[in-house]
Amino acid sequence: MMDGMGGMMMFGMGLVWLLAVVVLVLGAAALVKYLFFGGGK
Repeated sequence: MMDGMGGMMMFGMGLVWLLAVVVLVLGAAALVKYLFFGGGK
């Protein structure tokens, strides 16, 4: 009965993790670019 919902929940969790990883990578890239190529004083 819950097989379909379980699959959707797993897919949703994977999607959330994927989005979190993408945000972290973009944030890290922006931070590195800011620290090394701009900003500062």
